[in-house]
Amino acid sequence: MKSKKAALFIVAAFILCSLFSHAETKKLEEIGDYTLVRIKGEVPTSEVMKTLVERYTGDIKYGFDLAGYGDLFLPFLDQLKKASFEEKVLPVGDKMMWMLYRAQGKIKIVRDLEWAGEKPLPVFSFTVKKDYKHYEFIMPKPCGNISLRKVEKVVPEAVCDIEVSPEAANINDPISVDMSGSQHAKSLEVEVFDKQGNKVGSKTLSPDSPVWQTKFEEPGEYVFKGKAINPEGKPSTNPCRSEIYINYPPVSQLSCSPCKEYIGNPITLDASGSNDQDGEVVKVNFEIIDEANNTIDRYMDTDAPFKWKRIFEREGTFTAIAVATDDLGAVSEPAKVEVTAEHKRLFILADGGPLFSKGSLGTYLGARMGLAYKIAPQAVDFVVSGGGTVTLSPEPWKSIFIGNALINVHAGSAFFGAGAGFTTEVREGRGSDFDLVANVGFDVFDNYTSVGSLLFEARGPVGEDRSFSDNYKFMLGFRYLF
Repeated sequence: MKSKKAALFIVAAFILCSLFSHAETKKLEEIGDYTLVRIKGEVPTSEVMKTLVERYTGDIKYGFDLAGYGDLFLPFLDQLKKASFEEKVLPVGDKMMWMLYRAQGKIKIVRDLEWAGEKPLPVFSFTVKKDYKHYEFIMPKPCGNISLRKVEKVVPEAVCDIEVSPEAANINDPISVDMSGSQHAKSLEVEVFDKQGNKVGSKTLSPDSPVWQTKFEEPGEYVFKGKAINPEGKPSTNPCRSEIYINYPPVSQLSCSPCKEYIGNPITLDASGSNDQDGEVVKVNFEIIDEANNTIDRYMDTDAPFKWKRIFEREGTFTAIAVATDDLGAVSEPAKVEVTAEHKRLFILADGGPLFSKGSLGTYLGARMGLAYKIAPQAVDFVVSGGGTVTLSPEPWKSIFIGNALINVHAGSAFFGAGAGFTTEVREGRGSDFDLVANVGFDVFDNYTSVGSLLFEARGPVGEDRSFSDNYKFMLGFRYLF
């Protein structure tokens, strides 16, 4: 039994030696005796060859490792599934770098082959691409051997791709430049130009770091021109550019009408003149700050003509600010005006009501006009008034004239005061009187520029011949300042 195996081994060695010469380049004269995979039929189709490769994956991997091309095995399998075999003939004298075959059940490799058959050898051919190299593999039709015919270094043209976003932005907004879509590039370059063609920036990128973020401090149109450079240093030739627009910010304009007004009266802040040269103003934010730089009020107007009527309730000089926003979200520089609010000090006075006079008790209905001056607003007033009263009593009572000059002191809504007055004779034989006058009252409303009050007034004559108990007068009424 051992002698039979030895004989078979000698025969196999003899046949193998007959296939390959002992020269440096081995001559392959016949094919099909030592197949890598088992093939049914004489000339299989390319799909059958793919199936056989999948079936003998382990053997083929071993063969690639044996050939020193282990890193090519996975690309070989992956691309083989998608590849279309090309049928061609290998001319006599054509060479192969190596071939995998099977002998005695083991995977073998023979290197540096030359087809030395009598006729050209029909083969299936397909190319594996990896790291800018093309590896042409052939599989002779009569057998399932895999052979690497040649390796060509192919450096493709670089293809540039550039995406810049957003297409429209505001000053100092982040702008993203992405060249990750470029192909076959060793390095990437991008240059930035303004509308006049002036170069305003540049950046060198790489396939590992293809994104750049920048910003612009000036509005206008900008052009990004990209370039991809392949491993041989050749720049791309395909068009590679992108354009963006940096929005002009709006311009705020602000005026006041009036700029100085009484507390309680509205001041109109007018930002209707605000504009945007490449869009439209969509809102205006108003702000009011006091002398200590504290914000006391804010208002946002989203409808043209962008005006705000503001009533001030305390005295002072205030700064009004308007900031416009356009349809792309850009904001203007603030526009400012100063407004002054002050208390109204001089008022016209009107009061009236029933008046009663001691001395058989005369009844009157009176009305007076005068002036009120706020010596200290909401604290001290000086009031001068005068008017007539109509008697409602029979004779001897007469209609009279009454005049006052008073100082009133306020405590919140209440006030009280005193002063001098004058009264013409109320009846025959009484004569005119110089009076001491006192009043108290309560403000029903106070709108800063108009005040309505309920009033009680008492007055008595000055003089030794005029006792207060016999000659006093008092009045209930309503006083209106405007």
